Amino acid sequence: MTVRVVVAEDQSAVRAGLVLILGSAPDLEVVGEAEDGERAVELARALRPDLVLMDVQMPRMDGVTATRHIVAEGLADVLVLTTFDLDAYVFGALRAGAAGFLLKNADARELIEAVRTVARGEGMIAPAVTRRLIAEFASPSRPAREAADPEAVTSLTPREREVLSALGEGLANAEIAVRLDMAEATVKTHVSKVLGKLGLRSRVQAAVLARELGV
Repeated sequence: MTVRVVVAEDQSAVRAGLVLILGSAPDLEVVGEAEDGERAVELARALRPDLVLMDVQMPRMDGVTATRHIVAEGLADVLVLTTFDLDAYVFGALRAGAAGFLLKNADARELIEAVRTVARGEGMIAPAVTRRLIAEFASPSRPAREAADPEAVTSLTPREREVLSALGEGLANAEIAVRLDMAEATVKTHVSKVLGKLGLRSRVQAAVLARELGV
């Protein structure tokens, strides 16, 4: 099945490069290009792509605000491209429900695989980002969490806690299925239940929470 993608990047040369890379994959199709966040939201509403590849710092409407609109309206998954300077944009995008984070210096293979991973509904954080992301979210100096209440974890069943723990390790659905000896479709059901009970928008948020609480 072809994954339909909207690319949102304000620098035309960078955007053209991203479109070229994604277009080289037989299972990916770029259906729209946006030069700012406002246009990205417009295209997501009009085209209903599977995924929006989103830069964070753009004119008119930044990528965080655009992500919030797209996720809240259920228009598409969002994969955020970032230089990851640990600024408010990145953490705002996580709270807004971004399904994945990829560094801008990722090579073509990593970009294509990240898009495929998020399109499968598995979410991802670039390995180079994960440790810094968890450390920052666990820092006592950061603002209070805007996502789940840690007490909500007590509402999870033992199996759901196991799934949450696996998410915290960054495991994909297929890997969780092998570890917990269950069907991949069952894993997807458990992930959905975990997100619902914890009031989270993405498995990336669940992974951060799991690591932060030591689940």
